[in-house]
Amino acid sequence: MKKIELLAPAGDVNKLKTAVEYGADAVYLGGESFGLRKASKNFSIEDIKWAADYLHEKGKTLHVTLNIIPHDKDIVGVEDYIKNLYEIGVDALIVADPGMFIKVKEVAPDFPIHISTQGSVTNAETVKFWEKLGAERVVMARELSLKEVSDIIKKVGDSIEIETFAHGAMCMSYSGRCLLSNYMTGRDANMGDCAQPCRYKYHLVEEKRPGEYFPIEEHDEGTFIMNSKDLCMIEHIDDLIEAGISSLKIEGRVKSEYYLATVIRSYRMAIDAYYDDPKNYKYDPYLLKEIKKVSHRDFTTGFFYGKANESSQVYEDNSYIRGYDFLGIVLDYDENSKIAIIEQRNRVFLGDEIEIFGPGIKHFDYKIEKMLDEKDNEIEVANKAKQIFKIKIDKPVKKGFILRRENEQ
Repeated sequence: MKKIELLAPAGDVNKLKTAVEYGADAVYLGGESFGLRKASKNFSIEDIKWAADYLHEKGKTLHVTLNIIPHDKDIVGVEDYIKNLYEIGVDALIVADPGMFIKVKEVAPDFPIHISTQGSVTNAETVKFWEKLGAERVVMARELSLKEVSDIIKKVGDSIEIETFAHGAMCMSYSGRCLLSNYMTGRDANMGDCAQPCRYKYHLVEEKRPGEYFPIEEHDEGTFIMNSKDLCMIEHIDDLIEAGISSLKIEGRVKSEYYLATVIRSYRMAIDAYYDDPKNYKYDPYLLKEIKKVSHRDFTTGFFYGKANESSQVYEDNSYIRGYDFLGIVLDYDENSKIAIIEQRNRVFLGDEIEIFGPGIKHFDYKIEKMLDEKDNEIEVANKAKQIFKIKIDKPVKKGFILRRENEQ
């Protein structure tokens, strides 16, 4: 059985490193042009070259997004960009538009292409269509049930890979092809600049009663009628693997390092546990509890187990659930002195009771009883952005381990 790929997002260099450290098999990212996440920092050509070298050194693969829905003016210069990505050694391009697909084939005929979820692929015949044109993978539309995905995989066989999303924000429009943002704000979602109007608060206004706002649902302050819950399939890893899916995709190129570390770690642990003993695999509730320690909305399984219904939406508000604060990252640890060097992310106080976790392991609790600055002076708080400070931790930690604290709500 070929092991399913865990595909993680990366919005910048540090996030890419975090994704790899916490268990991603492959990473997808966007360059400064032709991708669908302008809110992400994204990568220059030089950064992409570094990323390809870094990932290949570690036996991982790099996918780059080329998934805008372009007008003629938007495709100018794409030939040179494709050529540069090919020469750099990028492993695959993620493409949504047929014109962009043809451009890739003209410039670099053997460049592996993955068809984006924006391609709205919902049936086996369309998968075969893309296979005949030379695509190596199709990212299925998120509107498919798991049974539909499994049936498609049986029909197309091993000749082309099938990828699905497993975790992250859901779009209210079909395959994410939304016009609301462009219409309401002038920011084009299909060019990577979505303003997320599906998260706005809406009331109903009758044409001849301007200024009178009627609630669409029974809620005094309005309703968020298009505000989807986040997708989370951590409880169903066995179903996803047994469906024959080649790659599980985590959404979130604009998310934090803490988010990536936490979510990727849980999915990595679940996938590895399944392959260790497929027949006796049992979902570990600890993994979902961990995921809930990052900023998130309520969760749904999307369309995987049937058509999404009213329970898949959040009608009360559009805010995130934030139960824990990301405090810092371990930069180094001395096993003899047991001193850990930390880079701060949120205020840390002497006496804080915190949790520490790293790749592939369960977290442990720790109370900070002594803090030092870089010059070994005792301090009571680390409250400067990215301040370097030291604490003694008797239990060994490694570079990249993360400190968090439950916040008071």
